[in-house]
Amino acid sequence: MTITALISQGITDTSLLHHLQNAKKNGITRTEIAEIITHIAFYAGWPKAWAAFRLAKDVWNEDLTGSDAKSAFQREMIFPIGEPNTAYAKYFTGNSYLAPVSKDQIPFANVTFEPGCRNNWHIHKASKGGGQMLVGVAGRGWYQEEGKPAVEILPGTVIHIPANVKHWHGAAKDSWFAHLAFSVPGEKTENVWLEPVSDQEYDKVNAK
Repeated sequence: MTITALISQGITDTSLLHHLQNAKKNGITRTEIAEIITHIAFYAGWPKAWAAFRLAKDVWNEDLTGSDAKSAFQREMIFPIGEPNTAYAKYFTGNSYLAPVSKDQIPFANVTFEPGCRNNWHIHKASKGGGQMLVGVAGRGWYQEEGKPAVEILPGTVIHIPANVKHWHGAAKDSWFAHLAFSVPGEKTENVWLEPVSDQEYDKVNAK
């Protein structure tokens, strides 16, 4: 409650840091604090939440070990990388990881892409509503709708994907990348996976 009150007021100084440290001492996990701050963001605003994310990242980074590229990337964000995305691996070129963050009220997950990884062209179908929203949280990536120029995704970039639009998203060729993926409620929703993004298509985007 105290963390929510402070972030809502835009107080992200040492007082918030103190309460984040106490939250961790009292058993709040990395995934739980990420969910809490994300939920606050929809009510208090994303700018306030980003300041809180930076503080929380430093607090929960104290427990991280490892010097490989994956461990280094985890230190860049508060959201967990999660486990290998084996269930959807056939729809990706390269390796990705999935970390479900919340299944209540606003279901969303953090998706992490290794450099060069991207998902296939796909469509979020719906007869009403639907679609998806992405929020970049670390690294650098791309989003592209069919027939349109690719859009760079950096931390804080928000992408609104309409229903029934063919598109893909993934990491830049030289960077790890992670985004939050929010499914927009709708009627008769269905995710339709299509062909992979060819190396030629992908290289053209990364040449920019």
